[in-house]
Amino acid sequence: MTTRNTDLVANFEAAPQVANLAAELGGVVRIAQGNVALLAGDSTDNDIVMLAPIPTNATILSLRMGADGLGGSCTYNVGAYTSAGVVVDEDCFATAVADGAAVAELRYEVLNLNTTGQKLHIIAGAAGSDTVDPGGYYYIAATFAATGGTAGDMAFIIEYVVN
Repeated sequence: MTTRNTDLVANFEAAPQVANLAAELGGVVRIAQGNVALLAGDSTDNDIVMLAPIPTNATILSLRMGADGLGGSCTYNVGAYTSAGVVVDEDCFATAVADGAAVAELRYEVLNLNTTGQKLHIIAGAAGSDTVDPGGYYYIAATFAATGGTAGDMAFIIEYVVN
């Protein structure tokens, strides 16, 4: 029988004890959530819905979204933009999410399990290479990848830790 410790346990048991990052052990979970009423013209190809500003040094625990049926073959990507509206990565979280679906977890739709605990600026960086935190905020956003053209609602719940 073996026992394998994570870094969190190894740091805790070390003498002297090694501090863990608060975002990984004991951090405070924060939330950004809401609904947006989309007009018929808001869900055409390449339209962007900026959902919430999240600090670039945040660790995103969960990203859940859902939308009414927005018509056509409507799909959207979920990614990050700078607070100036410049795309960082349009689909770092999810690609071609179908409309008309109940709120669902999208945090790992594109990303693998090894990204657990990574900061937003690393996840949204070019192929995960943005190792220097630019500071400030990234907007989590939905970018339509196929036109819907019908009015409807979109809901989101983003849970994250910054301390």
